[in-house]
Amino acid sequence: MTTTDTTREARTPEDLARLFVEFANAGDADAVAGLYEEGAVMAFPPGSLTVGRSAIRDVIAQMLTAAPTFTVEKALPTVVSGDLAMTSTAPADGTGGRTQVARRQPDGRWLRVLDRPEL
Repeated sequence: MTTTDTTREARTPEDLARLFVEFANAGDADAVAGLYEEGAVMAFPPGSLTVGRSAIRDVIAQMLTAAPTFTVEKALPTVVSGDLAMTSTAPADGTGGRTQVARRQPDGRWLRVLDRPEL
């Protein structure tokens, strides 16, 4: 019998930020990309849009080559409407704000649909 490791899945919208930090600090671009829907859009690098899980994975992999260290930032209140959620954090680096839209999947996991990591 196969079991799923639910500690590596976002069971709540707020789990996405924690998992992003965990996976990025481990240098795992594939796991980070797995937090996004197939057609997700990320407003990164600054001034551009990255569209699709594969392209997001490539951008994350390139970013991780510099071996940055991420920290879990203070979560702001999540806004939920049915299967959609808007999450945001107060950036520790003072860059303004980070906002994401996530969607609950049929299996109960949450994945990012839209991600604006910097304002």
